[in-house]
Amino acid sequence: MSALTIFPAGQPDQGRSFREFADIADRLRDLGVQFERWQAEQAFGADADSDTVLSAYQASINQLKRQYGFQSVDVISLNAEHPNKEALRQKFLSEHTHSDFEVRFFVEGKGLFYLHVEDQVHAVLCERGDLISVPANTRHWFDMGEHPHFKCIRLFTTEDGWVAEFTGDRIAERFPTLDQYLTTL
Repeated sequence: MSALTIFPAGQPDQGRSFREFADIADRLRDLGVQFERWQAEQAFGADADSDTVLSAYQASINQLKRQYGFQSVDVISLNAEHPNKEALRQKFLSEHTHSDFEVRFFVEGKGLFYLHVEDQVHAVLCERGDLISVPANTRHWFDMGEHPHFKCIRLFTTEDGWVAEFTGDRIAERFPTLDQYLTTL
C-alpha cells in the first residue's frame, strides 16, 4: 500500500503519515508532484529485459509522451540478486536533483522516494501501479532497500535528463531507510 509521511526537515522522527491514496495525491499536488494509480497488470520473469517491459506498457508510454512530450524512456530494474545492488543503492541514497522533469511508473515491486522541499521532507512509498513525477530541480533521493525488488519505467523530456546533480547535503543519512520505514506502517 502506498504511503506518505511528511517530516520537518530537521526532525526525521516527527513525521505525519497518510495512507489514503487521495490524501497522498492531494498533498503531493501542492508540491507540483503528480501521483496517480495506473494499471500494472503485466507479470514479468526475473530475466525480462527492458524491451519486454517497454513493449508491455507501450500504450501507457505513448499516452505519457503525448501528454508531456517525453523524448527519453528507459527501464530501471533491480532485484536482491543483482551483484551491484549495494553500490547502486548508495548512489541513489544521496540527495540530488535532475534538470528535467522525471516520471516513474512502478510496474513491479516498491521503493521509497524522499522529496526535500523547503523546510519539509516528504517520504513517498511507491508500489506497483503508482506513477510519480518529480519536478525539475527538486531535491530528492530514493531508497530501494537492502533487498531491492522493483521495475520502473522512467520518462524524461530530454535524452540526458536522468543525469543526477548531487547536492552534497547529507540529509538522507538522518532519515529512515526503506526497511526501517516499512516497520512504521
